[in-house]
Amino acid sequence: MRILGGIALLLVALVAAAGVAIFGIGGGWFGRHEEPGQPTPRVVPPEAIGLREARQPAGSKQILFGDLHVHTTFSFDAFLMSLPMAGGTGAHPPADACDFARYCSQLDFWSINDHAENLTRRLWLETIDSVRQCNAVAGGSEGPDLVTYLGWEWSQIGASADDHFGHKNVVLLHTDDAQVPARPIGATAAIARRGGVFSRPQLAMFGLLNGQRGRNFTRLLRNMRTMPPCPRDVPVRELPLECGERAYTPEELFGKLRDWGFPAIVIPHGTAWGLYTPPASDWADQLPGDDAELQSLLEVYSGHGNSEEYRDWRAAERGPDGSLSCPQPSAGYTSSCWKSGELIRARCLEEGESAAECERRATEARQNYVDAGLAGWLTAPGHQGTAWLDSGQCTDCFQPAFNYRPASSAQYILALRDFTDPARPKRFRLGLMGSSDNHTGRGGSGYKEFARGQMTEGMGRKPGSGPPAFLIPDPIAPASRSLRFDLETSPRQALGLFETERGAAYFLTGGLIAAHSEGRGREQIWNAMQRKEVYATSGPRILLWFDLIDEDGSVRPMGSAVVRESTPRFRVRAAGSLEQKPGCAGWVRDALGAERLELLCLGECHHPSDERRRITRLEVVRIRPQIRADEPIAPLIEDPWLAFPCPPDPAGCEMTFEDTEFAGSRRDSVYYVRAIEEESAAIHADPLRCTYDESGRCVEIELCNFNTPAGDDCLGETEQRAWSSPIFVDHARAGSRTIEARTIQSARRSSP
Repeated sequence: MRILGGIALLLVALVAAAGVAIFGIGGGWFGRHEEPGQPTPRVVPPEAIGLREARQPAGSKQILFGDLHVHTTFSFDAFLMSLPMAGGTGAHPPADACDFARYCSQLDFWSINDHAENLTRRLWLETIDSVRQCNAVAGGSEGPDLVTYLGWEWSQIGASADDHFGHKNVVLLHTDDAQVPARPIGATAAIARRGGVFSRPQLAMFGLLNGQRGRNFTRLLRNMRTMPPCPRDVPVRELPLECGERAYTPEELFGKLRDWGFPAIVIPHGTAWGLYTPPASDWADQLPGDDAELQSLLEVYSGHGNSEEYRDWRAAERGPDGSLSCPQPSAGYTSSCWKSGELIRARCLEEGESAAECERRATEARQNYVDAGLAGWLTAPGHQGTAWLDSGQCTDCFQPAFNYRPASSAQYILALRDFTDPARPKRFRLGLMGSSDNHTGRGGSGYKEFARGQMTEGMGRKPGSGPPAFLIPDPIAPASRSLRFDLETSPRQALGLFETERGAAYFLTGGLIAAHSEGRGREQIWNAMQRKEVYATSGPRILLWFDLIDEDGSVRPMGSAVVRESTPRFRVRAAGSLEQKPGCAGWVRDALGAERLELLCLGECHHPSDERRRITRLEVVRIRPQIRADEPIAPLIEDPWLAFPCPPDPAGCEMTFEDTEFAGSRRDSVYYVRAIEEESAAIHADPLRCTYDESGRCVEIELCNFNTPAGDDCLGETEQRAWSSPIFVDHARAGSRTIEARTIQSARRSSP
């Protein structure tokens, strides 16, 4: 008996020890801090920089290409995706991002933008130091080979449209201690208000199944979770150094940046990206609190897709009383809430229920979907991603963001006007830019369309990756009845609310920002961004100029704002990007060495030839901002307003045009242009790979996502492009026209 008792005690002790160990792993006890690394101390050869300049037409300004949205594994989501279980390839610290931008993608400038919400004091100081080291390698302040900007991402996600403001990057001009905030300013995510991103058992699983890096990840999240919150309503310079500073709204973020007083640019991104944007979100709600001096640029294109185009449909409709309902299908669009009703009805009929009962369930399913917001797809359990077909998607947009939100698109944003102060109606006057939003430290990853598993967020299945089979639940049968979803009681953590099965098929290599700069220096590039003399590309380095020609022959570049009454005249010039040669230039191999070249650049660099792709056409978009609050948006956006086919000339394309309607319109106008390249292959260019019936309906999809082998790049044909920043032409007499419209509107409201 004593022996049996001793064995029992030993078993109890072993179980207790295992429990403590698992508890400790989940709590980050056994994790280590991952260092930022050291950048390679080799400057880009002057002849390589000279070749970049020689490939552009001579002028007072040169076009420099950058990426102002780069994450390293200092961001918790980037760290998660780098783990073996997720198919990741290991740590990608700030030093890797520096080397990638300098040698692999060969950018002219970039910024680091890790999520502020998990940047502890130590991580922030290491980020600053790493940015300084990257700049120290650059070869002097006058003509550096690479300018590195310090920044962070303010990552806010609301549970509903009422408390959702989205994500914004903050980019700082300076890096010295006297002009850098003591801590980055994070956001609060309403969908994570129940206590974090992952549960403790999930964290323990990460630590057990991913070795030391998994335990390092749990340490990162522990430090994030235990970081004391800064007190609110305390001046930023009086806050403790170690606390986590939060801004609950954009206005609060702007206020804190104003308190610091350092030069900064705030750049919204992913605005139309429905993976995290609630269906009824509307950027009209953000206009009253806008700070036009700080928030001056908009990321129109990234690795999460295009947010440019407006469509006159909604994922959910809001009634006068604020209630939400599911819209009926329209030409080219079926909302996912409507599709949920169709799925439930079909399954209900398969089970032999009456048509009336199945219709009742379909109606209930649509409302349950709408009420669940981002988690609507969870209200129809068992229905796999392929069953949803192309519902919720902008089927006629260029490389659209997943689950598209038109009321957050760039065109919609530029058409808005807020009349809260009738004497001074507000508008968004934003320049357009692109970036990558890459989470492996690979800024400017769109230089070649290869390695989907590492150059995009799509990842893909690698041998041995993914959780063990015993942790994967068996698939359940498609439900014939919808379920209501309650965020407060759901066991799912925040990231589990996103519809990733289809969403992963929409990840792209990402875009670029191009700046018309008077030189390669930090201040010169910054000044170009402040002037909004920038444009976006979908990845290739297309050259684009867009100017307003004054009556005296002088020109005003993209980003300009003018007041006039006469007919405006414009000029557009564009040249296609250079075809890429395989591999990397010799100077890159010499700088990095064979092993690091393969690890970092995957053996492929930006390596342009002298042959340019053809620009096939130029398109002009005209937007006439609202003159009254109830003026419909769709008629105000003319896309394209003008289109010009280009001759097959590798030197590029040029045109001039006038708006002869402007003078008599007495309306302000916004103009921007697109330069469209000839078709080429790109990752996820055809995300759903639909099979269509004779009527043009998508009846079957083949998803390319996390479960597709990483070696499959899922290439499709697309027309890469560049978008200029707008030129804002205000009509000298538009103010009286707007007042008249508001007076008529007020009279209509007051009439019996």
